[in-house]
Amino acid sequence: MINRYNDLAANERTYLAWMRTAIALIGFGFVIERFDLLMKTMAPAIQNTSTVQHSTGGRDAGIIMVGAGILVLLLSTWHFVHTTKRIESEKTESYRCRSVLILGGVFLLLAVFILLYICRMTITQ
Repeated sequence: MINRYNDLAANERTYLAWMRTAIALIGFGFVIERFDLLMKTMAPAIQNTSTVQHSTGGRDAGIIMVGAGILVLLLSTWHFVHTTKRIESEKTESYRCRSVLILGGVFLLLAVFILLYICRMTITQ
């Protein structure tokens, strides 16, 4: 019998949920970037002109989404390993919210970056 099996299984389910989220972010980033490439290719044919002004917003947004997915992947793996070690240790610990604050801070910084990027794009157009 595995000691603290329920806790370890719950930790693994949480980790797999974060993995699904990271894969979805990375996949959505690729879709955004590829859609931007499709629009670059199709725009001259649709507008019947040889020169089309095109922004790199879709490409940049796709790269940001892929980067966010990789960041979630790395942070969730670190959190899973750290939590597994804490569950398996014999020490009694109180709840610490450090990892929640770190992850929240990363998402807050990402949100601020995206908002500033969108504002910069709308000002330059």
